[in-house]
Amino acid sequence: MSRKRKLRFECTGCGGCCVGRPNSKLEYYVAVTPAERERIRKFLGVSPAWFRRRYLQRFDDGQHSLRWNGDRCVFLDGEKRCRIYPVRPTQCVTYPFWPEIVESRFGWRAEARHCEGINRGAAVPLVHVRRQLARQRRALKLSFK
Repeated sequence: MSRKRKLRFECTGCGGCCVGRPNSKLEYYVAVTPAERERIRKFLGVSPAWFRRRYLQRFDDGQHSLRWNGDRCVFLDGEKRCRIYPVRPTQCVTYPFWPEIVESRFGWRAEARHCEGINRGAAVPLVHVRRQLARQRRALKLSFK
């Protein structure tokens, strides 16, 4: 991340990060590592086979992600709350500090249209942003296993 300006973010719990974007041709997914898959499965108390069938999808390139239920994450409930919040994947934990969002002013501004927590609250220390970016990149690589 080369930018110097400070990013402000304070999660409001709106659930905007867990739903697709209206009129978007983009495909949304939440990548999950083998360790995250196992942690979520145990949290739900389901068998490995049931978890794979009901909650996972595997792309042709080998990447694993959580399934979506229409335009939303399968774990987002009717009150816009995450049913697996204590064990949510790294991609969820690190939002909105993803490379495609923070590495350009356009990405941050565009995401702010969908996330009411962006540009709210105190500035996030640059060291935290960099840590989250590194964590997200590592998890993304592991999601292909």
